[in-house]
Amino acid sequence: MRWAPDARGRLQGAALELFSEQGYSATTVPQITARAGLTTRTFFRYFADKREVIFGGDEIPERAAQLISEAPAGLEPMDVIRLVLHRVATEQFEEHRKQTAAVRAIIHSNDSLRDRDARKRDDLVRAARTAFIERGESPLRATVVAELGILIFQVALDEWAIDEEARSMTSVVDAVMTLVAAVSL
Repeated sequence: MRWAPDARGRLQGAALELFSEQGYSATTVPQITARAGLTTRTFFRYFADKREVIFGGDEIPERAAQLISEAPAGLEPMDVIRLVLHRVATEQFEEHRKQTAAVRAIIHSNDSLRDRDARKRDDLVRAARTAFIERGESPLRATVVAELGILIFQVALDEWAIDEEARSMTSVVDAVMTLVAAVSL
């Protein structure tokens, strides 16, 4: 028996197919629901609008803050960043390279999605900053570490999604972290 994705997964899959085929702007919610074999009403139970198919809710910043706060005490902030990014890479991305590449291409092709991506990035920075302050870092140091961590994540994600060598995302995270350390010296 084949596994059937839930309604949310069917809607996401249909939306990403349509965004890739005809572009984000040309795709409508009724087209997405028709492709998924569901109703428009069902779509709006899961998503506020079609952007949310790509960006989701607030779970990513909350999860990042949780992982930062759960990191072992005494770790240097950049070691916490590495630990968290490795965990996120393993749990969220390693099995989804093609889908991640498609989503990143869709985002990069649309001005409003790039703006939304920037806002989501800012939400992630603020959540990470707060978590580092709660770990005892000064507000300035927490801000710098959070910004660097999210920069590393974004660069690694984009690089990994199109990586022709098919390296693991954790190895791309490590490569980006090494480059950031070398550049900052």
